[in-house]
Amino acid sequence: MASDKSPPRALRWRSNTLFIIATVAIGLFTDLFLYGLVVPVLPFMLRNRLDIPEDEIQTYVSNLLAAYAGASVVSSVPAGWIADRTSSRQAPFLSGLAALLAATFMLAFGRSIAVLFVARVLQGISAAVVWTIGLAMILDTVGPENLGKVVGSIFSFISIGELMAPVIGGVLYEKTGYSGVFGVAAGVLGLDFLMRLLVVEKRTAAKYDKTLLTDRQNGQNNSADYETRLGGDGQDESGDYGDNREEPTENDALLPRKGEDDELNYKIHGEPNRIVRALPILVCFRSPRLLVALGLAFVQAALLALFDATIPTEAQSLFGFTSLQAGLLFIALDVPYLVLGPIAGWAVDRYGTKLAAVVGFGYLVPALVLLRLPSDHLISGTNNIMLYCALLALNGVGLAVIGSPSVVEASYVIRKFDKANPGYFGPNGPYAQLYGFNSLFFCAGLTVGPLAAGALRDGIGYGNMNLVFAIVAALTAIISFFIIGGKPPCKDFVRKYTWRSTG
Repeated sequence: MASDKSPPRALRWRSNTLFIIATVAIGLFTDLFLYGLVVPVLPFMLRNRLDIPEDEIQTYVSNLLAAYAGASVVSSVPAGWIADRTSSRQAPFLSGLAALLAATFMLAFGRSIAVLFVARVLQGISAAVVWTIGLAMILDTVGPENLGKVVGSIFSFISIGELMAPVIGGVLYEKTGYSGVFGVAAGVLGLDFLMRLLVVEKRTAAKYDKTLLTDRQNGQNNSADYETRLGGDGQDESGDYGDNREEPTENDALLPRKGEDDELNYKIHGEPNRIVRALPILVCFRSPRLLVALGLAFVQAALLALFDATIPTEAQSLFGFTSLQAGLLFIALDVPYLVLGPIAGWAVDRYGTKLAAVVGFGYLVPALVLLRLPSDHLISGTNNIMLYCALLALNGVGLAVIGSPSVVEASYVIRKFDKANPGYFGPNGPYAQLYGFNSLFFCAGLTVGPLAAGALRDGIGYGNMNLVFAIVAALTAIISFFIIGGKPPCKDFVRKYTWRSTG
């Protein structure tokens, strides 16, 4: 029944799917843009404003970066827990922006190292909130069958912020000082605030107009076809392929096969203990698919951080680049990500998570190994720079492919638990809790990646460092083949057609 209250003004366009997606995308963009905008300014801020000794600046910069990542890790799960227990996701979504606004103000005017640390912690908390609640809002809006291409498109868009922010921050500081840097930050924050204030969630809009319900909320989506694709790379719930199932014959087993994706495997039995009652999603961690999906987020983030941590130093060492020139190298890495992200996301929705995960991480193995070639000085001068850019672009293709499988796979598994246990996870389901854990694993990868990359580069060299990460990518591809998207299709494929040939 529709609400008796007057509907909000312009309800239809404020709850429009594209506007909700754009609002979340701008929120994620703002988070990454402000993060990158400030990073190149931090050393100058410490030196000129706080009079930190030159030999201590690198340590303080590293600690400030770690404060951001640590706050994100600690805040991600609580943000998801709160979001799943509120009637609307808009209020916590706005609270994250308030934390980011306070952080930006403190960075702009802070005169002590303590204030800067608090600001970075608030930035980390804001990041946890916007990534956790933003992705939950996307799932609420588009449903699971469209999640891959939407997430791929959003990641492509926000990569622009990640790419351009350090360059813009450096240029603005050089030309205008702090006022220009934080003036741009204020403008981006203003746009973000306006969109978050105007957006109306589908579930809220449906109280006034039932036609504004999402397909997912109506229960009339194409989830059967979607689950067929995602449940096991073409397998349906019984383990067969596609819709061309044959009638049972005398050669068939009397009892149905219990595939990995049988709904019984997602049924929760017994009373939950106190910890599970407080955080219901914990019971879902018995699924290997969920654990590996979160592991993919960790590896993906570690690989992204690998490039952030080593491109500037390697460019300076190999080519004598300045910080601005080194920053421009990220264009070669990010443009393929920007262009191919939506296509890769569509492929995940169409062909399942297993194919994208195996192909993406498998492709990165030779792409990472080849990054040693510029260091070997097989060619020199401008040609060597062009070679490095080309290799970075090849790696950008791989990063685009691995951008969606983790989120889509984890969402699928949690949806199966939610469907098999009606009411167990509350009216909102455990989706914000899921994205809280996803953010936790992703931020952990962003923390571990630069530390591991720096230690390996200093210890065994740039080429061998990339070899180690290539091995990690290879292991991830192998694990994905056996677990992501359900059991590998080979065994059932052989069994099915063996029966046909002998029947």
